[in-house]
Amino acid sequence: MPGARATRSLGPLRGRSYDKGRGFLAQALWVATSSLLFTQVWCPNRLRCATLRWFGAEVGSGVLIKHRVTVQWPWKLSIGNDSWIGTGTELYDVDRIVIGSDVCISPHTYLCTGSHDRRSPIFEYDNAPIVIEDGAWLCARSMVLRGVTVGANSVVGAMSLVSADVPPDSCVRPPRSSIAPG
Repeated sequence: MPGARATRSLGPLRGRSYDKGRGFLAQALWVATSSLLFTQVWCPNRLRCATLRWFGAEVGSGVLIKHRVTVQWPWKLSIGNDSWIGTGTELYDVDRIVIGSDVCISPHTYLCTGSHDRRSPIFEYDNAPIVIEDGAWLCARSMVLRGVTVGANSVVGAMSLVSADVPPDSCVRPPRSSIAPG
């Protein structure tokens, strides 16, 4: 058909895997511990923080991690002092995530360090770290993508998508709807 685009079949594509940072046994142990203990509502915060440290995360003092928070690989995570991570937040850290001190990550926020190179014939990984500097606030359901630094004391508004660096002391707002109330 003229003008039709060729589609990529992802089935046969097998690019190089990303560096998971630990062997299969550590990965399997984390997945089991995360599912059975870490994400559960009855797991106390002190045990959540200790579990992350046991698996290699750097976790400061006074950190609050609520239930249903998911962490892909704890050994790629650093959290400064007195930071909060809200219920249902997903830290997809196939590359490093660094969260500073006095950071508030509100519920259901998504930090994603992973991506793919769409131009690669084998859909290679294109991962990059995320840095959330001291005093930043990521509001509910915001999303921060790979390679981004959110500057100190910045606010990322609820439901915002951040794909480029945010300067210190800035405010990111979600786009306004183009649909007028009827």
